[in-house]
Amino acid sequence: MTESVATTRTYEGLQIPAAGTYDLDAAHKRVGFVARHLMVSKVRGQFADASAVITIGEDPLTSSVEATINTASIETGQVDRDNHLRSGDFFESEKYPAMTYRSTGIKSHAGAEFVLDGELTIKDVTRPVELVVEFEGAGTSPYGQAVFGFSATAEIDREEWGLTWNMALESGGVMVSKKIKIEIEGEAIRRA
Repeated sequence: MTESVATTRTYEGLQIPAAGTYDLDAAHKRVGFVARHLMVSKVRGQFADASAVITIGEDPLTSSVEATINTASIETGQVDRDNHLRSGDFFESEKYPAMTYRSTGIKSHAGAEFVLDGELTIKDVTRPVELVVEFEGAGTSPYGQAVFGFSATAEIDREEWGLTWNMALESGGVMVSKKIKIEIEGEAIRRA
């Protein structure tokens, strides 16, 4: 008879994942962003190729994440805009094929919300970024895998990473906002 391993545990009233190493499920994730365009509308995009390793600690407040995002995998629904974002004006994807995020600690926690301190590296520039993570739930998939879901947001000033291209508008303002909202949705699967 095989002994069953718990996939969840209770922590401060939440049903959270068991301690262990989890990988971002490539089939159930969105690593996206929102930028303002012409100061009047929002443009959404995503990076199709992204991976993350999430380590859930015995003490949940010692958990951590490391993520890698392929800059050339950017998709906004417009080929010309995507190619421009891959160019030297923005991500310079040929020279800098990846950007990374590494958490450095959990700053605070209230209910299902965890605020992570971390470091985002784009074009060899590393700066601190606070990521607000909403824990969405944990359980077992129909395939017997331990899984959990989450969403996360952050706001950054792209110019702090050298993404400074812009165009002034005759009516005032600029073509692309400096402030970019990061939006992440995902499921993570425990390693066997």
